Amino acid sequence: MQRLLVIPPAAQRDRAAIQMLSTWIAEQGMHCTINIGHFAAQGLDESRSWGVLLADLARHVASAWEAERGASREGTLASIVQAMGAELESPTSPIAGTFHPGHS
Repeated sequence: MQRLLVIPPAAQRDRAAIQMLSTWIAEQGMHCTINIGHFAAQGLDESRSWGVLLADLARHVASAWEAERGASREGTLASIVQAMGAELESPTSPIAGTFHPGHS
């Protein structure tokens, strides 16, 4: 059964809102739609901008976990960063898939 997340109210209100990432766990793996090229089209460094986006995402996860479970935001963020470093250093699974350019 699919569990769809809500579109944030700000994204619903803002005509300039743009979806950057959608991630699913399906068929025992991760499946993503990634808006590659958006930052470069804005004159920004693509890899640095994705680094900022992913760091902000990690902070949002830590903040949500604190609100939901009372866990330390700082401790959760440190754990996320440690796990990311370990996964980048020694991946637990290969990356596979294809790139589908364009938007729907």
